[in-house]
Amino acid sequence: MPDYIQIRQGDNFTIALQFRDYQSGKFIDLTNASLKMQVRVKSSGKAVLSKTGLIDDAVMGKAHLALLPADSKNLSLDEDYVADIQITFANGEVHTVYPADVTKVAAFIVTANVTE
Repeated sequence: MPDYIQIRQGDNFTIALQFRDYQSGKFIDLTNASLKMQVRVKSSGKAVLSKTGLIDDAVMGKAHLALLPADSKNLSLDEDYVADIQITFANGEVHTVYPADVTKVAAFIVTANVTE
């Protein structure tokens, strides 16, 4: 998975996730877990978008984040944004799952939508 999320301004966009244990390959149970994503202006750290994900199938480790047209409508095409996605498990453990490399943050890129 690349270290960026690219969306078209004003469009729906879904980020589908499925969690597996790296070593065993077994699905991670997401019962009572919560998923969230934040997008911030890179230069100032100001939060411009926060989304809560939905658990689709806890036993199979499936979840998604859904961005709606209104979420990106007022985001600038010329701004540098960064984003990450975190999951909090029922026992309180918090893990940043995207980007996976702990030395990086993901770029969040907004491209123009021609049709309105």
